[in-house]
Amino acid sequence: MKRWLLSALLPVAIAASGISMAIPAKAEPFEIVHTTWVGYGPLYLARDLGYFKEEGIDVKLTTVEEKSLQMAAVMSGNVAGAAGTVDEFLLYMKEGTCLKYVLALDESSGGDGILARDEIKTIADLKGKKIAFNEGSVSQFWLNVILKENGMSQDDIEMVNMTADDAAAAFMANRVDVAVTWEPHLTEVRNAKQGHILIDSSKSPGVITDVITVSCDTAEKRKDEIKALVRGWNRAVEYWKAHPDEANAIMAKGVGGWLSDPASFADSAKGVRFFDAATNKSYFGTPGQPGDLYKIVDFAINIWGGLGKLQMTPKAEDFIADAFVNQ
Repeated sequence: MKRWLLSALLPVAIAASGISMAIPAKAEPFEIVHTTWVGYGPLYLARDLGYFKEEGIDVKLTTVEEKSLQMAAVMSGNVAGAAGTVDEFLLYMKEGTCLKYVLALDESSGGDGILARDEIKTIADLKGKKIAFNEGSVSQFWLNVILKENGMSQDDIEMVNMTADDAAAAFMANRVDVAVTWEPHLTEVRNAKQGHILIDSSKSPGVITDVITVSCDTAEKRKDEIKALVRGWNRAVEYWKAHPDEANAIMAKGVGGWLSDPASFADSAKGVRFFDAATNKSYFGTPGQPGDLYKIVDFAINIWGGLGKLQMTPKAEDFIADAFVNQ
């Protein structure tokens, strides 16, 4: 009875004394939205192995396939960040928008490709052909990179706007001559022997790279969590290097979707290169010694600007935050 009275009266006594009894609020999860892509696997690996928690961050990973919905959530502050390719974030930048690239995740090294009929043997042969790709996506960006490198532009082809999945399906159904898509569709076409892969992303290293982007407000207010995110990611990549089979099984379960089978995940992982700590430091560089990320951003600004897709003309140095990978 005495213990009960003490516990009942103690809050009253403390309140009367003016001492605050406020219970610290539990920190909100650091939520990251992303599409279904093999390159995001180490995020799930770091989460499920407990690396993020050990480093001091509670990461929540949410699959949102539509980029516009992802960006709306980031800009409104409903989520902490989004994973996506370097180039596509530029499409959502406008006056009053402040975003920061804080961590590079992976590079497509064969995971994206251009499917073509057997008679189409060179990039020059694409002239005048119907090419299916998702307008405003990394597929359009990469295709324009390839065309530009070969002295061509989008004006030289006939665009058919489709998602990457629909583009592959249209190609398999002989409705288009060419399709820009990604795995698992490249493997499907290869196995079915319906056409061939004209070129894949291994021939353009560094162009298709995924990063995590946050708002400037998040970069400032949650900087310690972002540093913890980077450390957790780095540990996960090292675990994958040492234990690929175990890591692939964990990542397949986490990413899910068409990658839920460990064998499919492992096969798709051959088409990407996960960025470890050293690669991130080199890729970001510093303001005094900029890394390749600056070149890719400038290249993307040139491509998207030429297509009239930018709402403003950003500068790479304004949104590349190298402090987190260089901690």
